[in-house]
Amino acid sequence: MGKYEDKLTEMGVTLPEAPAPAANYVPYVQVGELLYVSGQISKDDSGLITGKLGADMDTAQGAAAAKVCAINLLAQVKAACDGDLDRLVRVVKLGAFVNSTPDFTEQPQVVNGASDFLGEALGEAGKHARAAVSSPSLPLGVAVEIEGIFQIS
Repeated sequence: MGKYEDKLTEMGVTLPEAPAPAANYVPYVQVGELLYVSGQISKDDSGLITGKLGADMDTAQGAAAAKVCAINLLAQVKAACDGDLDRLVRVVKLGAFVNSTPDFTEQPQVVNGASDFLGEALGEAGKHARAAVSSPSLPLGVAVEIEGIFQIS
C-alpha cells in the first residue's frame, strides 16, 4: 500500500470496490492530468443512506453520509489510477448536493463531512474548492451526492 492507503488504514477506512455506474454514463473521465469523477451517492456496505436534511436527518447524520460519498470518490480515483491511489496529486473541487428541505441552511456543515475527511486522509492534497447546494430530492432518496475533480499524475 502507499501513503494514502496507509493513512486510510490508520483511520480505520478501507476503500470499497469502485461502484459501477447506475445509468448511461461512465464513472470518471480523464482529461490530461484532471480526473472528473461522476457523482457518488451516500451508499456503504450497509446500503443506501437515505433521508432529507431538515426533515428526518440532522446535520451530523448528513455529514456522515457526505463522508461516505468522499470514500466512494477515492475508490473511483484509485480505480482510474490502476489501483495506485498515490498517483493522486490533489483534490481540485467537489460539487455536493444535499437532499434537504427548503428551510434547511446547513449544507456547508453537511459537506464538511467529506471535506474534513479528505483533509485528514490526504493532508495538503485534500484541500479543495467546493460547492454545497440544496436539492429537493436525489436519486434513490439518498441524503448526499458528491462529484469531484482531481489532479492525478
